[in-house]
Amino acid sequence: MEQISPELLEQVESWIAEDPDPKTRAQLRQMLESEDAAELKSCFSGFLEFGTAGLRGALGPGPSRMNRAVVTKTAAGIASYMKKRGMKSVAIGRDARYGSEDFTRDTAEIMMGAGFSVYVLPRPLPTPVLAFVTRKLNCDVGIMVTASHNPPQDNGYKVYLGGTVDGVFYDGSQIISPADAQISEEISKVPPLPTLPRANGWNVLSETDVESYISTTAKLATNPGKLKVVYTAMHGVGTETLTKVFVKAGFPAPILVTAQAQPDPDFPTVAFPNPEEPGAIDLALKTAGEENADLVIANDPDADRCAVAIKDPVTGWRMLRGDEVGALLAEYIARHKPAANSVMANSIVSSTIVSKIAKHYGVNFQETLTGFKWLSKLPNLCFAYEEALGYAVDTSSVNDKDGISAALMMVQMATDLAVEGKSILNLLDEIWSRHGFHATRQISVRTTSVKQIADTLGKFRENTPEQIGGFKLIQFDDLEAPKDHLPPTNGVRMFLEGGTRIIIRPSGTEPKIKCYIEVVTQGELSIAKSKAAQMMDVIEETLRKMLTSQ
Repeated sequence: MEQISPELLEQVESWIAEDPDPKTRAQLRQMLESEDAAELKSCFSGFLEFGTAGLRGALGPGPSRMNRAVVTKTAAGIASYMKKRGMKSVAIGRDARYGSEDFTRDTAEIMMGAGFSVYVLPRPLPTPVLAFVTRKLNCDVGIMVTASHNPPQDNGYKVYLGGTVDGVFYDGSQIISPADAQISEEISKVPPLPTLPRANGWNVLSETDVESYISTTAKLATNPGKLKVVYTAMHGVGTETLTKVFVKAGFPAPILVTAQAQPDPDFPTVAFPNPEEPGAIDLALKTAGEENADLVIANDPDADRCAVAIKDPVTGWRMLRGDEVGALLAEYIARHKPAANSVMANSIVSSTIVSKIAKHYGVNFQETLTGFKWLSKLPNLCFAYEEALGYAVDTSSVNDKDGISAALMMVQMATDLAVEGKSILNLLDEIWSRHGFHATRQISVRTTSVKQIADTLGKFRENTPEQIGGFKLIQFDDLEAPKDHLPPTNGVRMFLEGGTRIIIRPSGTEPKIKCYIEVVTQGELSIAKSKAAQMMDVIEETLRKMLTSQ
């Protein structure tokens, strides 16, 4: 059995002395008593990284896990960052995961102890509500305790900034570099946790603040109807808020997937609480069939993402791809003539279809790096999306993705189409007939190390293929040395003859290589769809071999 080194023992004892949580102190004591060196080394493999996505990791003791000590230290680092910039106020929200209430309380106590005005949401609520309140109250910082759609054993910490910070106009959006590195530096300098001042007396926000989000979002509905909508919150916090938004807007309350309607940190009915994952919305589709529903809406657990499923007359119920929903929302918003200087946008890994819709309607378009932290920095934004089910349809209220406002707009769209005797599929086919059929697919390959990701991308950079799946390469872009307006990022982009684009990049939240394929085909729609499917299968098969071969 591996021995606990004196250095590790000293680290553990030092951490126990500072840890404010008796539960995690006891877990570390148990590991010491059982001489579990491997588990201790895992818990002490460096402080949980604070990046542009904030914190996210598995619950447990030690600096490499999500726990009260790590959250307290992080809150103190953010407080130091705030003081250096003359910031004065912070809004804090939470989801219903294990640890969220404790982490919220620790954060509020540290922020109060630092002398800030602190506003805390009254109960577990969706991430978009926290983003809305941060902006509405003109808070300098917003903190959301959530791990979004991560597995049950995880929790996390998402950070928003208000106004202009270090020359960047945040306006209530997620942090970008260098704010993450600056906060991380402050975290590393936090004094011993027992010496940090704590205080109570923060402002618990009232239902009026929550109702303000509900009323504002409900105004997106222009002509409510009576469609039957099945909804799942995926065991998260979306049910109450989304239902109130629908009713306030004049729509019937959605039909709930009862087994998934209430917050449950164990997420018992899904292997992975992400609507994108296979099987995650099976219960919702089953309910839709039983209820003869018109539409299915799914949120992820913190309700900032939105999935939509429709009844296809050929294949039956199916979930729309994120790119399909993005195309539909862009078309709907563009048809309603946004202001003259408005901008539509999407991330580089999303479909190119929105750029074409925007051009058709004379709306400005921009592309950004992956993530709403980039999309939300664009001025005059009227619509933004990324293929991973993230949509911003009301950027004047929430400067981030919002699965509830997107859900309402999709139901309003389906209602409008039904009045015309059309369906969402009809509208999609109109878009494809005008711009060509845009098929997209994502491949994810799990990796064992950062080196494996670097080696895989290095293969494409150093030995760029001349063709993929029999389609000739006509352009190769190393995204670390971009030739367009985008900042450098780790990834490569390839264009093949016949209208195919491929982007390969590391995942920002998991040990994965992600590959995004888009195939565009022209001509009669059924033929174009069939051709795209054949091309996609060949290209995917070739890419999978390239990504997994060592």
